[in-house]
Amino acid sequence: MRAHQADDPDHAEQLYREVLDLRVAQPDALHYLGVLCHQGGRSDEGVELIRTALQVTPKHPDAHNNLGNIHKECGRLREAEACYRKALEHGPQHYNALSNLAVVLEAQERPQEAFEAYEKLLQQAPDFAQGHYLLGLFLRNHAQGLEHIEQSVACFREAYALEPRFVQALEALSVSLYVLGRSDEAVQVYRDWMAREPDNPIPRHMLAACGGADAPVRAGDAYVRDIFDRFADSFDEQLLQNLDYRAPQVLAGVLNAVLPAPAAALDVLDAGCGTGLCAPLLRPHARQLAGVDLSGGMVEKARQRGGYDALDVAELTAYLQEQPDAWDVVLSADTLVYFGELGPVLAAAHAALRPGGWLVFSLEAKEGEEDRVELTASGRYRHSRIHALRALERAGFGDIRIDEDSLRKEFGQPVRSWVVRARCVDAATAAAERLPA
Repeated sequence: MRAHQADDPDHAEQLYREVLDLRVAQPDALHYLGVLCHQGGRSDEGVELIRTALQVTPKHPDAHNNLGNIHKECGRLREAEACYRKALEHGPQHYNALSNLAVVLEAQERPQEAFEAYEKLLQQAPDFAQGHYLLGLFLRNHAQGLEHIEQSVACFREAYALEPRFVQALEALSVSLYVLGRSDEAVQVYRDWMAREPDNPIPRHMLAACGGADAPVRAGDAYVRDIFDRFADSFDEQLLQNLDYRAPQVLAGVLNAVLPAPAAALDVLDAGCGTGLCAPLLRPHARQLAGVDLSGGMVEKARQRGGYDALDVAELTAYLQEQPDAWDVVLSADTLVYFGELGPVLAAAHAALRPGGWLVFSLEAKEGEEDRVELTASGRYRHSRIHALRALERAGFGDIRIDEDSLRKEFGQPVRSWVVRARCVDAATAAAERLPA
């Protein structure tokens, strides 16, 4: 277990198996080896090992909880729920299992049951900072009015008071304050944070997002890396809580409409792959499926999920510039929202695509007819339709289509988004398409 905790998986697995050689079906070795296998991308093997452990010790709440975690992270929410309920049956005070149960109830669109689970959690564990934070997110994600945003502020303040290193709570607090129109308070939270941690890129970026400093042309590498490395373990869980998150499915649908029938014949890049949610949707088209992301933590999660032939940790624009004529398809789900000016990254994407290749991506939509980009309190950028169109045309793309959709919710409300499709064409074709009829 010390080797496991020290992130030495090969040594840990060897030792767990030595224990099992000495004592067949030793339940702790089976249980934690199962956790290790899941962490290494062998989730089915992990499930079987923990199930075997539970045959020996059927009333072990930690094993039921960890089995639930594997099901949850594999998207099997009903199975996860059953495991968490078993954990609570045998350990009624197991607040991690209760917290996990609340999350999967929310993900199954059962908000009243989820709220009751969060309330029970905080009654049992009033000093559990993560519980206050999760309840705050729940209140904000399902807000029916400003009073729920106000209540989320109180939750985030309590989470941070209980755990002063819990910077996610500070960030969530500032966003809620900004949504309530209390931008001066939000700005002050980030200024106080910067005073304590002057080298931390997160408060520096978010101060600009709340209007307390000039907005950068794009989110800095350090900010993006820190945010997503920090959220890698809980990223899919957070997306589950945004119940209408549908960017991978929508963008894959756009691709399916323009590509031939899947024949595993194309070189496909998942640009900003995150934890790999797009992989199973892209795999049928791909002879080679590669993923790239700035966050090493996210790439590790994508590696565990599987489905890719190659995964790289790199900044997207630089990566594309180093891959001329390499791809038939580049898909980017919820990644270009961290770029303000789209010109450089779209020019790099055009150079990386082969003639006739397709680029598909999503943006958060800004209203208006002007060429505008806006950094919002979420830390992400919104782009006007004309900005996206002009940047694509300048990069040399043709056959451009920009449709409005909603790919997720924020604060209980749909977020307006652009779903963008464009084709890599030669300069003459692109120029001809821009001429008026």
